[in-house]
Amino acid sequence: MQSLNLRLSTDFSTGTRRFVPGRSFGEERRQCLSFRVSYRNCRIVACSVERDGNGEGTSSSSGSDHSPSSFLSRSQTYAMLKQQMEVAAQSEDYEEAARIRDSLKSFEEEEPVLRLHRLLKEAVADEQFEDAARYRDELKEIVPHSLLKCSSDATTLGIRNQVRSLYIEGRSQPSKGQYFFAYRIRITNNSDRPVQLLRRHWIITDAKGKTENVWGVGVIGEQPVILPRTAFEYSSACPLCTPNGRMEGDFEMKHIDKAGSPAFNVAIAPFSLSILGDGSDAF
Repeated sequence: MQSLNLRLSTDFSTGTRRFVPGRSFGEERRQCLSFRVSYRNCRIVACSVERDGNGEGTSSSSGSDHSPSSFLSRSQTYAMLKQQMEVAAQSEDYEEAARIRDSLKSFEEEEPVLRLHRLLKEAVADEQFEDAARYRDELKEIVPHSLLKCSSDATTLGIRNQVRSLYIEGRSQPSKGQYFFAYRIRITNNSDRPVQLLRRHWIITDAKGKTENVWGVGVIGEQPVILPRTAFEYSSACPLCTPNGRMEGDFEMKHIDKAGSPAFNVAIAPFSLSILGDGSDAF
């Protein structure tokens, strides 16, 4: 497991940004290369939807298995279907793209976790909070991690860490168990003292429960100094072997306005890495 880094240089006076290749997360153990999908070798059918006598749909792939391992398998199928639809459209096989689109729609309607997320969102919008609580509890029982947002926000000693993750479909290969997630971090110094970021520590956990701790000096090859009321922002990425996971960690920092100031840790609250996202693009 690794993370690749892209430096995001922000000009706060003009709001312009540019991406500059940076060092990899964990000293570039490997490089994650873009890929091309062979359309002819990628034919996927996620599930078949049958109709009973009352016209209700039942999914033969989902069945009644709501275990985390079953959700992992369904998530992999969902990711492959989405990628296959894109490949079919790019190959101008629009009939195949339409077929896969319909399969995806059926999959989204029948998959238990997606269905509960949809019902939860609708219940909150309609102020049916008793129903919302029931859907939330069902989700906690089936897949507790699915309620974790793809963003987090935490403040320690006036230093605020905001994170947002995003699934990068074009850099992923679901058929090979390779899922690529980007994330953006904004570190804002809301204190009255300048700080320097010394080290990073990440805890990366995939959907199978495998956890890796990653330590490193600074971020994207730098140990940035962040003055009071200013921010430092950068982007990075993390490949996973499962379609879902989570990250959390901390930055080691120190105040630089007084010699001998002790180092302190600034928390990065847990956030989700998910091919499903959470319907929000904001921090």
